[in-house]
This record gives sequence, structure tokens and C-alpha cells, in this order.
Amino acid sequence: MTQKISSSLRESAAARWTALGIVSFTMFCGYFLADAMSPLKPMLESQLLWDNLDYGIFTSAYGWFNVFLLMLILGGILLDKTGVRFTGILSTSIMVIGAGIKFFAISRFFPVGMGPIFGIKAQVMIAALGYATFAVGVETAGITVSRIIVKWFKGKEMALAMGLQVAFARLGTLLAVAIPLPIAKYFGDVSVPILFGALLLCIGLIAYIVYVRMDIKLEKSEAHIEKEEEEPFKLADVLSIVTNKGFWLIALLCVLFYSAVFPWIKFATDLVINKYQVNPNLAGLIPSVLPLGTLFLTPFFGNLYDKKGKGATIMIIGSVLLIFVHGIFSIPFLNNWILAMAVTVVLGVALSLVPSAMWPSVPKIIPEKQLGTAYALIFWIQNWGLMGVPLLIGVVLSATNPTVSRAKETVKAGIVETYTQLQPKLNLNKIEFDKAVDNTTTRLINQVLVNTEYTGKQDTTGFAGFKNKLVAVNLQAIQSLPAVQGKEKLGQQVEDACVKAGYNEIDKQQIALRYDYTKANLIFMIFGILAFFVAFMLKAEDRKKGYGLELPNKID
Repeated sequence: MTQKISSSLRESAAARWTALGIVSFTMFCGYFLADAMSPLKPMLESQLLWDNLDYGIFTSAYGWFNVFLLMLILGGILLDKTGVRFTGILSTSIMVIGAGIKFFAISRFFPVGMGPIFGIKAQVMIAALGYATFAVGVETAGITVSRIIVKWFKGKEMALAMGLQVAFARLGTLLAVAIPLPIAKYFGDVSVPILFGALLLCIGLIAYIVYVRMDIKLEKSEAHIEKEEEEPFKLADVLSIVTNKGFWLIALLCVLFYSAVFPWIKFATDLVINKYQVNPNLAGLIPSVLPLGTLFLTPFFGNLYDKKGKGATIMIIGSVLLIFVHGIFSIPFLNNWILAMAVTVVLGVALSLVPSAMWPSVPKIIPEKQLGTAYALIFWIQNWGLMGVPLLIGVVLSATNPTVSRAKETVKAGIVETYTQLQPKLNLNKIEFDKAVDNTTTRLINQVLVNTEYTGKQDTTGFAGFKNKLVAVNLQAIQSLPAVQGKEKLGQQVEDACVKAGYNEIDKQQIALRYDYTKANLIFMIFGILAFFVAFMLKAEDRKKGYGLELPNKID
């Protein structure tokens, strides 16, 4: 029989919350790198010539290893067998390795001219493999941290602790959608924010090693406590989990809900630029209010669940808000950026409601000795959505906007030709040439997206003629410029002239450079509708089985 001994380190509030703060910081670092590419989509298209399918393949790679190689399930079993110390250090180290591969793939160190790999651009494939490796680490770290919270907070402020962990970790998401694009534009290199994220993860690994010392102290403080002998984990425990209807309902709610949120974040900055015509330097600020809201509301709702209960009801309300938000985003003529900001705040409320009740509900459905495997199975099911939905959205965007990527490639080809003809005058080295082309192309496309109202024709006929015309108007504009002294001033003068002349020509010919996100947002809304029905079924199952989802968590 377990005896409650006050000398256990977990009885110290300062120790509990310090442990939570340390592991939350590690997850903060992981969440930043997970979404750091999201606001860079426009620059990936203008600088690296990625299209929607390329971006969809890259973002879908998040689930490749976790889903098809069952790495998440193996990680959960490893957690149950070896504990949080080994699993946490291993998973955080894997995050660092994946981040390094991802940085290399999109940096200027990546060799030019590599042939496709399995029919996919070499650069996209290597970046995707790095992201897939990183995902193994961050998802396994996620289930490890959930187990840590149960270890320190069971019978105490567990939902509040989980809410605070999620909120602090999502500060990483806030930074990931707000700062990478300005950083990349400042340095003129799309890979710099990823390098920053990789260095941040190294600090996160050091932080987790510090936590390991605390975990050792916790174990020593409880060494003399008589505990009930737990049966060792067996593979048969997996069968008992997957035959539990409550497990499947909460797992389905998880995959449906998160499929309507996290893949949306991957495309949110591009959506804001294309639909709401927000300056790209500021576009990341609108989706960044989503994690900002969760910073305060997730702990609030978690504390409410701890004290008042109503977990299943909270999940239903969050699903309803999800339907409302994506319904508003789907209406084409509602294109005011203030409305977009307000609706994103509501999405933040939904993202606070559901996780604050969903994750603390798992220990009410699954025995503690099976929690590592149960969380791993839920995360594995969730990864099917995180893998498949971004790819689906990329395919839908390409199908509903068939010529936009080709149009952007043509614009860049025209800029390259312009600078090539001016090279004797500009005398740029390769790095300067590439940077000048990238900056000019990015500025030109952004000007069109922000300042024009037309939709454009989805027709590639005449693209070759348009490219030649673009080069001609650029050269004509440059010929009429006054002479300036200095290589840097001349380069800026040429860039400004190309942006102005190119903008006028694109506007005149109404070349389609804008993505229509209507159908993509409708897909996200459908996930919200399905999540609502599953949440309602979970509440009914709770009444039938008596899980206690509507009861408070905190034991006074």
C-alpha cells in the first residue's frame, strides 16, 4: 500500500513548478523549429522556386517516420521501459540532428544541380528528411513531458500544469510565425531562421539535462516510500489500450482537432498575404495572436477543469468555435485584416479549450503504467493528420490555382535574365548575383500581392512572351536612370527600377500570382465539424463508463 510521505520532492511546490518550467522550455525550443518554415513559404517560392506541392511534401514529412516506421509507438514503449531521463535526452538530441539536416538543405551550402530523389526535388527531399527526423524527436519529447507532468502533478494541479506547459511551449509557435520572415528578409537568406532554431534546440537539450538532475533527486526522495508493486509493461498492454472505446474517441478528437489547427498554421502567413493583402513583413503577426491567446487561456481553462470539471463539455465548445472560425475564413468577400485578426483570436480560444481538457483526460481513461504507450498511440494517430493534411492542402491549392507557381517561376526567370544582361555593368559575384535576384523577385511579387485587386487568369498561354516583355520593360526602365557612383547604390537603383517596371507590366497583363484559399479553408471547417461529433460521443461514453471527465481533477 502506498504511504504518502511529505519528504517526497514532488510535495514541494517550488520543485514541481521548477521542473515544469525546465521541460516546458525544451518544448518551447522544439515548437519554434516545428513551425519556423511556415511564414517562409513565400520566400521558398521566390528564392528556391518551391511550389505548393513541394511545400506540401515538406510539411507532410513531419509524419513520415512517426507514422510509417512507427517511431512514435516505439518511443512510447521505450518511455515505459526506460523512463523519462533516457527517452528525453535521446528525443531532444534527435531534434537537434533533424534541425541541422533541415538547415543544410535550404542553405547556400546545399550543392546545386542534384537530380530528383524518388521524383521529388533533391532539396525538398533532404529538407523533408530533416523535418521527419526532427519530428521523431519533438513528438517523443512531447509524450515524455506529458509523462513528467503526470509524475510530478498527479493528484495536484495536473490540468493547470499541462495547460501552462502547452502555453509556454506555444510561445515558440508565436515566435515561429512572427519573426522568421523579417529575419530572413533582413539577411536575404531563407535559411537563417532555421539556423537560429537549431541553436535554440541545443540550449533546450542542455536544459533537459538539468531536469534529469532534478528527476534523480525526486527518485532519491521517494526511495524509502513503500509503493504498490506495478506489473512491468507488456505488449499485451497495447491490446488493452486499443480495445478501449474511450481511447479511440479521444484519439480521433485529437487528430481531427489538431488537423484543423496546426496544418492551418503552416499556411496561415501565406493566406494572410494572399487573401487579406497584408504586408509580408507584418503578415506573421496575425497568426501569431493564436499562440499568444493560448499563453493565458490554456492555463485558465486547465485550472477551471482542475477545480470544476466539465472536461467533455469544454472539448465540445472548442470544436464549435473551430467550425465558426474556418467558416469565416472560407467566405471570399470577408477579406478585412482586422476581421482576420479577430477570428484568429477566437481560434486561439478554441486551441486553449480543447487541449486543456483533452490531455488531462487521458489519465482518467488509461492506467498510469500504460500512459507512455497511450500518449504515443494518440500522438501517432495525430501524426497521420499532421502528415496527410498539409499534403492535401498543397494538392488542393495547386489544383485550384494551377498556374500561380508557374507564373512566379516565370517572374523569377525574367529577373534572372535581366540581371544576366546587366552583369557587365553590375559586375556581381555569384553570391551577390543570387541575392540580388532573390531580393528583387521577392519584392516584386509581394508588391503585386499587396497592392493589386485582380485575381488573374489561370492560363499559362503567353508566359514565354510575358517573360520577354518583362525583361524588355526592366531594361528600358534601367536605361533611363541617372548615373550613380558606387556598386551598392547602382544595385539598389536597378532593384528599385525592376520592381517598379515589373509591377506595372504584371498589373497590365493581370498575371495570376495570388492563391485562392477558399476550398482549403472549407477542408479545415469539415475537420471541425467531425471533431464536434466525436467530442459529443466522448461525453456520452463518459456518462456510460464513468471515466470522470466531467469531474474535477484536483484532490483536496
